[in-house]
Amino acid sequence: MTLRSLFIAALFISPLCATAQLAEAQARLKSAVSEVLAIADRTANRAALPESLRPVLRKHVSFETMTKRAVGPGWRQFTPAQQQQATQLFSTLIIRTYSNKFTPGEYPAIDYKTAVSPAAGRVDVPTITVYKGSRFSVNYRMEQVEGWKITDVVIEGVSLIANYRSQLDAQFKKGGANAVISSLTQSVSRPL
Repeated sequence: MTLRSLFIAALFISPLCATAQLAEAQARLKSAVSEVLAIADRTANRAALPESLRPVLRKHVSFETMTKRAVGPGWRQFTPAQQQQATQLFSTLIIRTYSNKFTPGEYPAIDYKTAVSPAAGRVDVPTITVYKGSRFSVNYRMEQVEGWKITDVVIEGVSLIANYRSQLDAQFKKGGANAVISSLTQSVSRPL
């Protein structure tokens, strides 16, 4: 095969691969949402919902990536044990907060829009979500981390990670990794 033939083949194959990745990531997101809604439907006790949702969310969300980005540049100064503790606390906080948004018997209507790839290994899946009569623009940011996993959620233009980063970065600047862990511990210990 000549160099020209390889170039022409690459022009046709590359978009097909990108399209397959978009479809794969979007299918993974739809599967995750379906699993979450099925669990929410079966869990009558609202207090038990966070623990019921934990396994499915761990399967579909990269809490490690989310925690690292929420902490920001200071993450490199955490010891491995502190990183693990921060990830555990942050995931508990996110799962509790997310679970608290559900009202038994009320489920969102989700309209999945065309997924886009802003960079290699990343896919954004925009949706329009209607819940309790309100309409929200929700963009799920996904990355190839042991398969496609959610690494951020942007609701009405506000990034979950950016929101937490402003808080956790300030804590890190005040007192390093211990201050971040203390702040997360306090947040997790507060009743919702």
